[in-house]
Amino acid sequence: MDRIERQCIEKGMRMTDQRRVVARVLSAAEDHPDVEELYHRAAAVDPNISLATVYRTVRLFEEAGVVERHDFGDGRSRYEEAGNEHHDHLINIKTGAVIEFFDEEIEKMKEALAEKLGYKLVGHKLELYGVPIGEEK
Repeated sequence: MDRIERQCIEKGMRMTDQRRVVARVLSAAEDHPDVEELYHRAAAVDPNISLATVYRTVRLFEEAGVVERHDFGDGRSRYEEAGNEHHDHLINIKTGAVIEFFDEEIEKMKEALAEKLGYKLVGHKLELYGVPIGEEK
């Protein structure tokens, strides 16, 4: 049983065979796939799965808090497993590639900025957009 499937069961969600397929595909993803890409991967496992089923399942997983939805500015919602260690994202605007990173110095700066403004930081998302150096044109 994969992590997403286990979390769904712990939250009392009924796990159909098709939901299990989507959960396994999401757990195995090393990228941030959109629903269409998830559908293609799930259909390779279960040819009877429909795009509508994948959409409904991803929405259900998101509502349950087991996956997170991201909009990286390309008009597509992309997904990743929730609850992983905190990380930020750098998005290549030419290719759509997403690089996950963690930088302790940036984290300290965010906390210091919130404190300077009179807040205790309780959560955040950082998305940086760029192109590889030398490919700016």
